[in-house]
Amino acid sequence: MTAKAKHGKEHTMAAARGRPSLTEHRRLQTRLEIAEAAAALFADRGYEATTVEDIASAAGISPRTFYRYCPTKEDALTPLFTSSVGQLVDVLAEHPVDEPLSAAIEASFGTATAERRLEDAARARRLVRVLGTVPVLKMRWLAAGREMQERLAPALASRADAPVDSLEVRLMTTAVLDAFTVTMEHWAWQDEPEELVDLMRRALAFLRLDELQAKPGPSDDKQAGRPLEPGR
Repeated sequence: MTAKAKHGKEHTMAAARGRPSLTEHRRLQTRLEIAEAAAALFADRGYEATTVEDIASAAGISPRTFYRYCPTKEDALTPLFTSSVGQLVDVLAEHPVDEPLSAAIEASFGTATAERRLEDAARARRLVRVLGTVPVLKMRWLAAGREMQERLAPALASRADAPVDSLEVRLMTTAVLDAFTVTMEHWAWQDEPEELVDLMRRALAFLRLDELQAKPGPSDDKQAGRPLEPGR
């Protein structure tokens, strides 16, 4: 079997299993390594003072390879954003659908990857501040959140027992992602912040996300679009 045919067979089998092929897995891993190198440099040096050459060197690749994976410097962090939501989706899949949503979300902070990224809390907070103050990075952060709604929505739809494109699921998905974003920003800008997981617990309680898991009322769809009766 030729190398080309072997690669094609590997890709087809992986697609059938719903998992990325070995080649695609390596590409994803390289993108993530670039993102983590960029995150550390942006946090330590700032965005403007960090060059593509700096990021490539820290990631152990050439600038030419960097541009194969990232069109521009500001695109380097995108895999970091998407992988965080990916972790949340994986955790939700591992927890029973009848478990409170807040408990499953809170568990996502206990994964090995999350703990490693938050181990240096000062650096993590500096990075979030950079993301919030550099317009091109903030745009990428917000855009990545929008894109990740498509991945998170199915995981939440099963908990709400509602169609993935329903209003309830769309609102719940937006609420979860916004809770993460606002909580991270609040955590980053406080002089003496609480633990991030404690702040997230407060945010979820305030938004009453567990109640959003409740199934829509049986008459909701029938009532939608119906004009109000006189006197109501």
